[in-house]
Amino acid sequence: MNVDGVFVGELGVLGYRRDRPVLSAITKARVAAPELHLTELNLDGDRQADLTVHGGVDKAVYVYPAEHYPAWAAEGFEAEPGGFGENVSLTGVTEDDVRIGDVWAWGDALVQVSQPRQPCFKLAMKTGRKDVTPLMIDSGRCGWYLRVLRPGTVPTSGPIEPVERADGPTITEVYLVSFANYGQLPEDKAEAALDLADRVLATPALSVSYRDGVQSTVDRWRARRAG
Repeated sequence: MNVDGVFVGELGVLGYRRDRPVLSAITKARVAAPELHLTELNLDGDRQADLTVHGGVDKAVYVYPAEHYPAWAAEGFEAEPGGFGENVSLTGVTEDDVRIGDVWAWGDALVQVSQPRQPCFKLAMKTGRKDVTPLMIDSGRCGWYLRVLRPGTVPTSGPIEPVERADGPTITEVYLVSFANYGQLPEDKAEAALDLADRVLATPALSVSYRDGVQSTVDRWRARRAG
């Protein structure tokens, strides 16, 4: 795994919704310095507007695989590192490779994979494309968040080293459970998806907020199936 760039952003007006300004820090700028400090909440110079859904200890750093940019460009997006609000553009792994609970050493810091990214309306505002949200969900090109186990100074380029490989589900598997339409699946596949959901829910390193969302979805579909 190799850091291709680190990006931070301050609060600004992203646009207007119902004639009211929308504050966001989704627009990020590349960090030119060779290193910067990472706290338990974020990178120096990075902010979040709505702390009820963004930021916090389980979403301190947003990582996005650089391998996805060509696919977005092919779909007509201005895809470049930092363009999806990510803090880190990373080469060498994708959602299929990364597991909830994986622990990495990044400079002096120790970080852990905590959850996938769920796109919100601000990504659509930034890209000027309402279809970006369903495209991200359907493609699974979501990226993931890191929690900080040990703050420290982190380089803005170079390797991130694996420290502990978790046995939890991959980011792809968690995303599948989150957005599967269980009602349209054949019985055997629906049961397999719900079994995977149970595995996801039993993963200690999954963030509480994301777990609550998965639990709500699973409970709803199990209730429907029970009649």
